Amino acid sequence: MKVASPLPHKHARIEIIPLIDIMFFLLASFMMVSLSQVHMKGIRVNLPSSKAVAQPTPPPTKKDYTALRVDGDGLVHFDQEVVTDGDVMPRLMQMHKANPNVKVFISGDKEALHGDVIKLLDRVRSAGIDKVGYEIKVKAGPK
Repeated sequence: MKVASPLPHKHARIEIIPLIDIMFFLLASFMMVSLSQVHMKGIRVNLPSSKAVAQPTPPPTKKDYTALRVDGDGLVHFDQEVVTDGDVMPRLMQMHKANPNVKVFISGDKEALHGDVIKLLDRVRSAGIDKVGYEIKVKAGPK
């Protein structure tokens, strides 16, 4: 005896339309990518030979900046030359007058007071020097 199921019996179907849509999308994507590829064309460059590289370059003869350093006693050093407190501002004005684009690097010793370094920075700015850098040297500690 056969008993009918209360649930309707469905047959499996393979839908081919979504498969065709996906295949057309992939085909169009690959065509667009292959057409948009640009063939790179190089430029011939004459590279130096090993003999030209082996020759040492001459060291720079003159540096293009002035190093200012404040030591622990509050003295200002212009490129290793100690300048008294009263001569700092005239020397800065003379440097700016000689070259308006003069570059100045300011550094301070470990024992130098922060206020002394800032006072030197204020003097440099009031002399009209705009190109100011800060030298920070960290001593290598034990590893």
